[in-house]
Amino acid sequence: MTVRALPMGERALLVELDSGAEAQALHAELLRRRAAGTLPGVREVVPAARTVLLDGIDDPGWFAAELSGWEVPPLRPEAQGAIEVPVRYEGPDLAEVARLWAVAEDEVVRIHTAAEFRVAFCGFAPGFGYLTGLPERYAVPRKDTPRTAVPAGSVALAGPYTGVYPRASPGGWQLIGTTDTVLWDPARVPAALLTPGARVRFVAEGR
Repeated sequence: MTVRALPMGERALLVELDSGAEAQALHAELLRRRAAGTLPGVREVVPAARTVLLDGIDDPGWFAAELSGWEVPPLRPEAQGAIEVPVRYEGPDLAEVARLWAVAEDEVVRIHTAAEFRVAFCGFAPGFGYLTGLPERYAVPRKDTPRTAVPAGSVALAGPYTGVYPRASPGGWQLIGTTDTVLWDPARVPAALLTPGARVRFVAEGR
């Protein structure tokens, strides 16, 4: 694993990696070390597509040197169960995704529900997680013309990611289904159901 740690201000580092899988593995290792009490002085750990931001470091230069010598294991199954998200696979782009994958619509559902996903990072809107888990061959392009309004609960694909819209908003992802699961609830702790590192499975309803 090649790690490039770039200073961000006086007390933060932006760690760049070669792939999303490496970023997820480093994020998981950082969380394990923090839970074990061996990650002192790091206030925030924020993953993105191929980076991890570390904030609140007393000596970023020393920490960057230490980080370069870490042995980071690949992702492994967690002891805790996956979050299950029930889905009605009746999205307006289900047929288009089936065409892009060169399979029947029912096969899209089977492939999607057979995969175990992991929240790689969050962004775009509160509660929106970018989920990885589908093989690379199932990556799909965004819509040529984004929709001005995507309903809350829409389950969608774009590039290598699956996402669920936590609220109505514009969007250009391919919509394959809908869920009633609440992704963002300010009264809940944490407010986001899907947080970085969480495992997720989609379960088909009514098929």
